[in-house]
Amino acid sequence: MKKKMLCCTLALLLVSGSVVSAHPGRTDANGGHTCRTNCERWGLSYGEYHYHNGGGSSSGSKSSSSAPKAKSSQNSTPKSAPKPAAPAYAKSGLKVYVNGGLVKFDSEPLVYNNINLVPLREIAEGMGAKVTWNREAASIGVQRGNHKITLTIGSKTIYYNGKSETVAVAPKVIDGVTYVPVQVFARGLGAGINYTDHDKILRIALKE
Repeated sequence: MKKKMLCCTLALLLVSGSVVSAHPGRTDANGGHTCRTNCERWGLSYGEYHYHNGGGSSSGSKSSSSAPKAKSSQNSTPKSAPKPAAPAYAKSGLKVYVNGGLVKFDSEPLVYNNINLVPLREIAEGMGAKVTWNREAASIGVQRGNHKITLTIGSKTIYYNGKSETVAVAPKVIDGVTYVPVQVFARGLGAGINYTDHDKILRIALKE
């Protein structure tokens, strides 16, 4: 009888000890789990992993090490240098005299790439030349005596009495005004020219 009572007492003690140390939550295959409920009551921290079979606990989580990222290689190809800006058309302040008389321009003479450009109509009139237009071909014929020039807008090829020559700057229409390189124009009509840069004066001498 005493043995039976002793066995019952031991069984009750084991059950009560298990109840005291246990708390809600299912255990995993290792006999442990992470505390989520009433953790302080059981002397645990929230999120602490522990065992019900007396194993240790761990509050830290294992972090997976990530492979180092490969550094992206920079493009070693050198960038090409930017192209220089094209020269702009600018007012030149040029004064043109034909046989001593000043030519008056309605539009300002211009300079482009160190080449003087003047309005075609006024310089042709000042030199006593006749101008004809071929609008379909965008070409211009200018004649004075036995000298004839044929120009095409946007083309650097100029014809002197039928013979072609390449010039530095092509005739161009700017703001509705046709500009021509004045030195080339004057020589093509058989005139002598003299230009002084310090005072921006071009003197044209017509030959009979």
